[in-house]
Amino acid sequence: MSTDIEVGTKAIVKVPASSANLGPGYDTLGIALSLYDTVEVEVTRSGLAVEIFGEGAQELPRDDSHLVVKAIRSALKAADVAAPGLRVVCHNNIPQSRGLGSSASAAVAGVAAGNGLAGSPLSVEQLVQLSTAFEGHPDNSSASVLGGAVVSWTTVPVDGRSLPEYKAASIPVHPDIRATALVPDFYASTQAVRRVLPSHVTHGDAAFNVSRTAVQVAALQHYPDLLWEGTRDRLHQPYRADVLPVTAEWVNRLRNRGYAAYLSGAGPTVMVLHTEPVEPAVLEDARAQGLRVLELDVAGPVSVEVTQA
Repeated sequence: MSTDIEVGTKAIVKVPASSANLGPGYDTLGIALSLYDTVEVEVTRSGLAVEIFGEGAQELPRDDSHLVVKAIRSALKAADVAAPGLRVVCHNNIPQSRGLGSSASAAVAGVAAGNGLAGSPLSVEQLVQLSTAFEGHPDNSSASVLGGAVVSWTTVPVDGRSLPEYKAASIPVHPDIRATALVPDFYASTQAVRRVLPSHVTHGDAAFNVSRTAVQVAALQHYPDLLWEGTRDRLHQPYRADVLPVTAEWVNRLRNRGYAAYLSGAGPTVMVLHTEPVEPAVLEDARAQGLRVLELDVAGPVSVEVTQA
């Protein structure tokens, strides 16, 4: 039988944004970035109150369907505890549906908050599992849980009945690597952008991406001069170019100037990994065309601060 958490217990979660794929590592590679959502959760006597500030404040629900709330309840259930009521306050800085892992960050924030309220009985592996279950691929969520860069994968049980297992391992990131995001002012639906991908690819394209994914892992750790080569891709970006023309144009423009630019997640954000700053004139041109420019560092893991009633 689950036990109730004491009324007045609070958890404050700071969760980083993330960028997935990093070019060739489709649904596998991810990196946490220094753009944060903060979620405050307090156990109350009854009911649910949700407040939202910042990104998505006009669109996101304020009931049990809110992803942060669902993730909190998932973690509480896994920890075998209950909260009689919840007050959830979301301060959102991560742009919604832009390829910066906003949904994954929400899931991680909720799971981390629930775990904190329960006394932190869940392991890091369980946090990855629970937060990833909402999306079905662990590249963004595991980056926000673990911080730094990650390589992630999914194990599908052979019995056909058990749930998939989501796994991730940290990749140390070279201290000189930074990121610059060019964020368009329009949304991209992950599901819609996935629909343009073919069901089959050639052996040559698969081999190309396997090799560049390996290069990218080496580049992130030890050889940042290989980031341009490590962000080359043939599996998803070429097919998404027609539905994300602004993104494709900027990826090509930047890559032609020698920058390791790629489509961040399902887009439409363009991400650049670099050790030297992107030229100011390039960034001013991007701003003039309506793109938001975010200059970011590689972030650490999700953090949780808990105060007892």
